[in-house]
Amino acid sequence: METKACLFDLDGVIVDTAKYHYQAWRSLARRLGFDFSPAHNERLKGVSRMASLDILLEVGGISGVSDADKQRMADEKNAEYVSLISRMTPDEVLPGAEDFLRSLRAAGIRTALGSASKNAMTILDRLQLTPLFDAIVDGTKVAKAKPDPEVFLRGAEALGVAPAECVVFEDAEAGIEAAIAGGMRCVGIGSPDILGRANLVVPGLSAMTLDRLRAL
Repeated sequence: METKACLFDLDGVIVDTAKYHYQAWRSLARRLGFDFSPAHNERLKGVSRMASLDILLEVGGISGVSDADKQRMADEKNAEYVSLISRMTPDEVLPGAEDFLRSLRAAGIRTALGSASKNAMTILDRLQLTPLFDAIVDGTKVAKAKPDPEVFLRGAEALGVAPAECVVFEDAEAGIEAAIAGGMRCVGIGSPDILGRANLVVPGLSAMTLDRLRAL
């Protein structure tokens, strides 16, 4: 099947904002009286903000929190995260990401972002990458989190391309499952041990070429 479009997750594929998420979650945990370790943080990968908060509260042994207090905590975490990412620079784009995006556009292959992040536009603007995407579908436009394929199906729809003509780039197992559920081919960014269901696994976009894409 000819590839007419590529859809990209943001965090871990285009840029690494995981460190900023972790700093903000750990800060919240400390205010609540416990430490949130990097090992704990692994459980949050690819998970929505409110689901992440539930995991953090579970780690801290905190129960009986009202929905209103949960929302306040999530808002506090997000405010700190936004403060951190508002200082990002284009130097933080992951190796090979910008070059690969430019090569796709030069080849006439359409591009979209498919991310659960509600701050995707802020990040892309800070990285000066917004013009390299034909469509941006983020957490403000979808109701269902990965592994539900909604974010990628909306991306394909926005590009006017059939799912079977799309290739998804993802670093999280939930994202790979979402691509498969949406009827799309996918490239895992990271470890084959975790992303083994992808059609291809590479360490980063610096390892991707148009020839490798066409071979999928």
